[in-house]
Amino acid sequence: MNSPETSEATHEPTQQQAQDLDRVSRFTVLTVNTHKGFTALNRRFILPELREAVRSVSADVVFLQEVHGTHEHHPQRYSNWPSMPQYEFLADSLWPQFAYGRNAVYPAGDHGNALLSKFQIIRHDNLDVSISGHENRGMLHSVLRLPGDGPQVHAICVHLGLREGHRVEQLKLLCQRLSELPPDAPVIVAGDFNDWRGKASELLEPCGLREVFAEQWGKPARSFPARLPILRLDRIYVRNLKAHHPKVLNVRPWSHLSDHAPLSVEIEL
Repeated sequence: MNSPETSEATHEPTQQQAQDLDRVSRFTVLTVNTHKGFTALNRRFILPELREAVRSVSADVVFLQEVHGTHEHHPQRYSNWPSMPQYEFLADSLWPQFAYGRNAVYPAGDHGNALLSKFQIIRHDNLDVSISGHENRGMLHSVLRLPGDGPQVHAICVHLGLREGHRVEQLKLLCQRLSELPPDAPVIVAGDFNDWRGKASELLEPCGLREVFAEQWGKPARSFPARLPILRLDRIYVRNLKAHHPKVLNVRPWSHLSDHAPLSVEIEL
């Protein structure tokens, strides 16, 4: 008679068992304002160091704000300026999927939001939420397919305006976009909300969004300035998802790599 171990080894897993093995039920999210690859006050170009720090978190999905697509003059000024867009440089070999939403275009180049993902990006689009005559702002909406037969996950990377009136209008546009999604669709909205007056959550709660730090700690995280965070500018909101272990990355090396402290959280489907 075969031993139990040998008997089990002779059976191929069913299709359902194979899908269960492949299914992802938890993954880690990171959001960081890259400050275009410069330290606070633009004193030093540190994108290579930032890439190593981002890699160390081993996040599955990375939300980036203030990332350069192109810049005509910086390659001549900085010897370590990458030969590719900053989001591709940051993605490297760890995040095979990435999307970029160009928000600001000027004679020398452009910058915007980006998403890096270990999961397939099925589609993406950049929602223009700029207020006419003022700052160029956008929301990068990506749809992710995780391994297995689970639901598609909507990931929206945002960078809101500096004026409260502009942010209110931009949050209304975000809620409008959310209203177009299936009510049970998993959603993550993360980025730099510039919400120093703490009004965003009140406006987003009717849209079904919950802020992960407020849910755990009672308030959003302090994230700005990175070396001594006082203002609660950056957020991670979720809908139809569970959030675990939210963290503020405000110690070295992070405190010297941007003017914003990155935020991370573990997401459960």
